[in-house]
Amino acid sequence: MTTATYWETIDGFRQLAATHPDRAAVIYPDGTTPGGLPDYRQITYRELDQWSDAVAEQLLASGVGSGTRTIVLVLPSPELYAILFALLKIGAVPVVIDPGMGVRRMVHCLRAVEAEAFIGIPPAHALRVLFARSFRHVRTTVTVGRRWFWGGPTLRSWGRRPAGVLPARTPASADELLIIGFTTGSTGPAKAVELTHGNLAAMVEQVHTARGNTPPETSLITLPLVGVLDLLLGSRCVLPPLIPSKVGSTDPAHVVDAIERFEVRTLFASPALLIPLLAHLRARPTPLPSLASVFSGGAPVPDWCVAGLREVLRADAEIYAGYGSTEALPMSTIESRELLDGLVERAHTGDGTCIGRPADRVEVRLLGITDSPVSSWEGAEQLSGTREVGELVVAGPNVSTRYYWPARANTEGKIADGDRIWHRTGDLGWIDEQGRIWFCGRKSQRVRTARGPMFTVQVEQVFNVVPGVARTALVGVGAPGAQRPVLCVELEDGADQVAVLTRLRTRAVDFAVTAPVADFLVHPRFPVDIRHNAKIGREELARWATEKLESGR
Repeated sequence: MTTATYWETIDGFRQLAATHPDRAAVIYPDGTTPGGLPDYRQITYRELDQWSDAVAEQLLASGVGSGTRTIVLVLPSPELYAILFALLKIGAVPVVIDPGMGVRRMVHCLRAVEAEAFIGIPPAHALRVLFARSFRHVRTTVTVGRRWFWGGPTLRSWGRRPAGVLPARTPASADELLIIGFTTGSTGPAKAVELTHGNLAAMVEQVHTARGNTPPETSLITLPLVGVLDLLLGSRCVLPPLIPSKVGSTDPAHVVDAIERFEVRTLFASPALLIPLLAHLRARPTPLPSLASVFSGGAPVPDWCVAGLREVLRADAEIYAGYGSTEALPMSTIESRELLDGLVERAHTGDGTCIGRPADRVEVRLLGITDSPVSSWEGAEQLSGTREVGELVVAGPNVSTRYYWPARANTEGKIADGDRIWHRTGDLGWIDEQGRIWFCGRKSQRVRTARGPMFTVQVEQVFNVVPGVARTALVGVGAPGAQRPVLCVELEDGADQVAVLTRLRTRAVDFAVTAPVADFLVHPRFPVDIRHNAKIGREELARWATEKLESGR
């Protein structure tokens, strides 16, 4: 049976439960040990399969069935996976979103989906009651945890064993809607992305291919979707104690403890978690012999972090910097050895950040930079020069071909090519002679000066190597087309501000891509995205820089 069949019939998960019934599926924190470390419990594949059957049985009895859009607002936990697999088994469509985007923005997004079922933790239901008009189509509610002042059953009241056998369901086609996931909205309005059974089947296969077709065995998971993929590949998924909206505050000692205790083979994390993990391993060297592969996502991982992880982990460990989005995961990857073999030095001189070659069966094109919709490739400006910076446009079996909402997102973000649909990433980059992608920054965040555009990541990588600099962010002040490039600077603890600014000004004149920068502003702590705590909020920094320059004048 191929992995594609898992998503077409969900039989793959049942087969795993039948052939490996006592294998741990999800290992999760539950209380603390006398020493202050997390205590863990586990749920097996057979238990998770039975639990999801019980949930599916009750949902069907409550009127939730094939195609029912169901909001799921549940923290990473065994409950979350039982619910997701239950919805998949009956053909309902989970709707997932980051609560950290802010209450009003989240409610606005969820209102557009017109969901008919709502499964969530108590604070989520309180929100549903408070904004009742936005959820007026909801007919079925389930509370994960203690019910407060609303009706409906709790997940616990449904039990973990089904009363009978679920009715047979016609296998889903590859283009049938599977899940609706919202983008974070960190660099623009949040959008509802449609992912099909075919999209998720391809993700499973591509993740497996990226690992060299090696079984994941035990994975430490910080992003729920990755947990779903790894469960379908037969992994033991370890959930460390973390707050989804504050990944960067996760105690690295707890991560190390989980890796050691459960012999974790694969770790997926954003730079916000990997950076403190590296600092911890440097301060308290720990061998971690089981850890064979590390995958980073959510934002470009700093090259110094990649190099540092190479030093503290076992010699044959593989460290991958990944590139992807809600619409397409993964799009490309690059392993640390290739990245550190001369490509980092090129990044520090203005080439951008190398994010590797396209993932298996993913194709990439470069579109001439434009903020206008492009309905088809006919008449579109497609770049072919190896040093030309354009918008990265991708197509492949894992790439979402449409948005559920808003309708204009399909006009603005998709390009028709016969029966094929290409996705506009909104990211800028170029492709070198070896087919590697060099990421230069978000299109919406480019600085449009009178002398031409400047690209954030391309410029920042030159400045980030200056001693005393934690990170930098290029923003534009003024009207597009006449913007003034300003470099916001976050200093390392204890750094001499005057000395750092002097070094930055000296380095700026050494490279053509940075020469136009004459304004440098020190910021106490950059705003970052909610999901990965790693993407810099340059729009917010631009407003701050404008106020600072105006007040200084």
